[in-house]
Amino acid sequence: MIKKEDLVKIGYFSKPHGIKGEINLVTTSNLLDGLDEPYIICEMEGIPVPFFIEEYRYKSDTIILVKLENVDSEEAAREFINHDVYYPLSAIPDNDLIGDVTWDSFIGYTVSDEKHGNLGEITNVDESTINVLLEINYKGNELLLPAADELITSVDHTKKHMTVSIPDGLLDI
Repeated sequence: MIKKEDLVKIGYFSKPHGIKGEINLVTTSNLLDGLDEPYIICEMEGIPVPFFIEEYRYKSDTIILVKLENVDSEEAAREFINHDVYYPLSAIPDNDLIGDVTWDSFIGYTVSDEKHGNLGEITNVDESTINVLLEINYKGNELLLPAADELITSVDHTKKHMTVSIPDGLLDI
């Protein structure tokens, strides 16, 4: 049985493309490239369900046109609109994971700093500006940490823990 805590969000389906069952997958991930049998997982009626990909092609840097097996019409593709798309954590190499998933996949992770120790849990992600911010419950207050690869020193997806190296003075703001 597939458990949601064993999955990582890689994007979402926005709308059908054409009449033959293709669907727009909005993502920054390139996980589909190089897989022998690419598949994704969608939550359908509260249950994570795997779907095998028949074919896919890039429409832009952030949109992949995906044709799922047994989804052969625009009407069938409409059932996937606004569904989040996931991939198993166990199938993703740790060194590839940060750049291949959406930042909101880290909600619920605990964060510790190399110098300051435990900072708290990521409660939300603010993507409203050009700089994505991780919202962390730090000692009862909201700490906004830039979601920058340069600040993240390690991620343990099994334990849902992120270690960071924050700049001096950030906790004083």
